[in-house]
Amino acid sequence: MLPHGVAFALRNVLRQRARSAATLAAITMGIVGLILARGFVQDIFVQLGEAVIHSQSGHLQIARQGYQEGHIRSPESYLIDNPDALKESLRRAPGVRMAFARLGFAGTINNGKRDLGIIGEGVEPSAEATLGTYLQYIAGRPLADTDRDGVVLGQGVAKTLGLQPGDRVNLVISLPQGAINTLDFEVVGVFQSFSKEFDTRAVRIHIAAARSLMATDSAHLVVLLLKRTEDTDSVQASLQTVLGKKGYEIQSWRQLSDFYDKTLALYDSQFGVLRLIILLMVLLSVVNSVNMTLFERTREFGTLQALGDRPRRVFQLIMTESALLGVFGAGLGIILGYVAAWIISAIGIPMPPPPNANIGYTASIRLVPVDVLTAASIGMIATCVAAIVPARRAARMPIVDALRRGT
Repeated sequence: MLPHGVAFALRNVLRQRARSAATLAAITMGIVGLILARGFVQDIFVQLGEAVIHSQSGHLQIARQGYQEGHIRSPESYLIDNPDALKESLRRAPGVRMAFARLGFAGTINNGKRDLGIIGEGVEPSAEATLGTYLQYIAGRPLADTDRDGVVLGQGVAKTLGLQPGDRVNLVISLPQGAINTLDFEVVGVFQSFSKEFDTRAVRIHIAAARSLMATDSAHLVVLLLKRTEDTDSVQASLQTVLGKKGYEIQSWRQLSDFYDKTLALYDSQFGVLRLIILLMVLLSVVNSVNMTLFERTREFGTLQALGDRPRRVFQLIMTESALLGVFGAGLGIILGYVAAWIISAIGIPMPPPPNANIGYTASIRLVPVDVLTAASIGMIATCVAAIVPARRAARMPIVDALRRGT
């Protein structure tokens, strides 16, 4: 059983069908716009993160303390001496799907005509194939476990040196003792990652070949692929407690990717403006609809006061009607928002590459219940706020003027 005031307001809403429908449409469309805008941004954030994880960094990277700051000057000082034992212990950690080693090196690549400075990695091919779902091979194929003399190149490296699968190249590095080491490799593939900057210097070889090239059995990194990206922070915290005491540092994919945070800030500011515009449109539409409705009902409000209702009662009636319209609009907006999101996601939204990226992608609408409820709440609050000034004006109008006005 509804309270008398709410029941009376509900009858007024249902009685004024055309006016209520116009206000309801403005509220509903605004809420749908907010839901879709937030879902679109959320999908961009998720896809960008997964692209970083599955083309370069993995979820977590374990290295010797100080590796991130000092490995360029003296990489030999940050070697993990027994990476296989560390990998085995990490594979048993909760939330971890895979653990594998990488050995980094810097040097030059020579095609017989010219040299190019590169940042190389020795990798475990089968594990990297599982991780690198966002790496696209535009020529040739990925490294295989049997490719001890194979090399894959970033698109920028291959383009600069005019290389393609089947060509032979030399990798040359300087050892810490001052000696020069070189090995001959066959190009087996050319890849394109999400980062254009990474592709201009990236070279990958089998980790066994990298160890031979660098005269070591160690590794610089142990990379973790987790079962769920959402567990990154919790797994990092638990591992840091154990491994931090042993002289290791653990970096998450967000800490390793300055590009991701900058892109996030760019998109968040752009779509923040879009959400603000949608909110203003909702406010203006509702204010206009409420003003028109109250203007046409001025005589009705004057009659209520002439029959003994106080101005406060008239104000409460108008605000209750607006709140009911806000609730109905929020419910309808949520339903239509989910339907629209499903349809748009089924079709897909072709997106160009983000700044400093190589690969475009297909966006969808990724709805999070908290964001949907927030959009609905904003619509309801905006409706009530938009009605305050017109409701006060209608309630304070003198009875004689109110009866003389209206239709």
